[in-house]
Amino acid sequence: MIKVCTGRFSVLVIICLLIIPGIINSCKEKGEKSTGIFNQASDIGNPDLPGTSSYDSLKGVYVLRGGGKNIWGESDEFHFLSREIEGDFIIRARVRFKGEGINPHRKLGIMIRDSLGGGSAHVSAAVHGDGLTSLQYRKEEGNETGEIKSGSQAPGIIQLERKGNKFILSAATEGKPFNSVVLQDMKLKSRVHAGLFVCSHETDVLETAVFDKLRIVIPAPGNFVPYQDYIGSHIETLDIKTGTRKILHSSPVSLQAPNWSPDGNKLIYNSEGRLYGFNLETSSIDEINTGFAVNNNNDHVLSFDGKQLGISDHTEDPDGQSLIYVLPAEGGTPRQVTKDAPSYLHGFSPDGQHMVYTAGRKRPGDLDIYKISIDTGEEVRLTDAPGLDDGSEYTPDGKYIYFNSSRTGTMHIWRMKPDGSQQEQLTFDEYNDWFPHVSPDGKYIVFISYDSSVKADDHPFYKNVYIRLMPAEGGNPEVIAYLYGGQGSMNVNSWSPDSRWIAFISNTRIEE
Repeated sequence: MIKVCTGRFSVLVIICLLIIPGIINSCKEKGEKSTGIFNQASDIGNPDLPGTSSYDSLKGVYVLRGGGKNIWGESDEFHFLSREIEGDFIIRARVRFKGEGINPHRKLGIMIRDSLGGGSAHVSAAVHGDGLTSLQYRKEEGNETGEIKSGSQAPGIIQLERKGNKFILSAATEGKPFNSVVLQDMKLKSRVHAGLFVCSHETDVLETAVFDKLRIVIPAPGNFVPYQDYIGSHIETLDIKTGTRKILHSSPVSLQAPNWSPDGNKLIYNSEGRLYGFNLETSSIDEINTGFAVNNNNDHVLSFDGKQLGISDHTEDPDGQSLIYVLPAEGGTPRQVTKDAPSYLHGFSPDGQHMVYTAGRKRPGDLDIYKISIDTGEEVRLTDAPGLDDGSEYTPDGKYIYFNSSRTGTMHIWRMKPDGSQQEQLTFDEYNDWFPHVSPDGKYIVFISYDSSVKADDHPFYKNVYIRLMPAEGGNPEVIAYLYGGQGSMNVNSWSPDSRWIAFISNTRIEE
């Protein structure tokens, strides 16, 4: 269903004001749904032609149609769909104009304003009709507009981030990493109007802008303590073919590392040391019985046949370090597999006879990949390179084990034979790549990528990261998801059994 709000007037608000107080809340709720997560459709600066905003809840698409002479100089005219937000935040969306357009200087984008007045101080991530992309700003009400041009031309994805008085525009051709520019010392109010805009650059013309894959992220505070302080989580899925993203479930607490069950019916994830199953048909959630193991980390794995569940848990170790256990997939009493700690599970062999994992056996901080016989407990070290080797996972045909290694100084994706031979590097750019997951059909791998500001051997929570896709044999990685997350987003294999979808966690503060 598509619902439309006009910019010059809010018809629903006018109606609500005329109705008895007991019905006002109902009308407001309907008004909010008509514009998605926003609640104010406005024509800024009183343009000659009123604009409209609509939201298609089934497709997750916002369509803005607006006029206005310009967003420039000392005052602006345009159509704006917004809400008030306090403090730091990130707004990201896929963007495009609809139609050829009249004026090459028409604009669409993401904007933050002190007020809804035409001359308000503001910061804007603006994409022009001719492809010019820039960070535009007015430092004080009524001042002239300034501009910092981006290196991106006609991007498909834009992001505007506020960090106190610093504002960051990130833009990318879809599938590529972001190019970013920064505006320092820009003093907007703590509580601002933030949202989407379109400007035709012609007083007698309306232009149409389309926005989807929209996310508003309220990030972790700068003083949060990793592994002690947490923010909220979305369980999301992404269609590899179409790029469609869906939020299936949201929680104010930390959810991590979804596995997709081989029968396609549920996702298994962990939260606060326990494991849960999310039913994809009913959206119901059930806790999985893991017996005494109530301090599970996010390295849980299902066997290829879906009958066994492997977990990493630190409940029983006297030093509080992780050990590996196996139990029935439906739950039960865990059986210890690894004798020594630390051991962090990542995969089963296709025949279900071995597990592969990261372990520290030689000296503190030097972690290698091992495999172990589930029946006999015989442990074999597969890597011995300096630095960290992690994220090991068998291919469905059992011919390779994929993993990530920092041995070159940057965390890259590698693969090797199951006996540890023929270790081969697969990614080579400047990004630090973690946790390669092989699709059930064996054709692709997906992995998390951090930029070079993050240390090679670290995979922290709450960063702007990419999910990238690459042919299993190697090639040029393609960005398939831009998200705020990192640790816990996709530590374990989360492909759907038909190799069509992946599941992952994105993060934002969510009020209880």
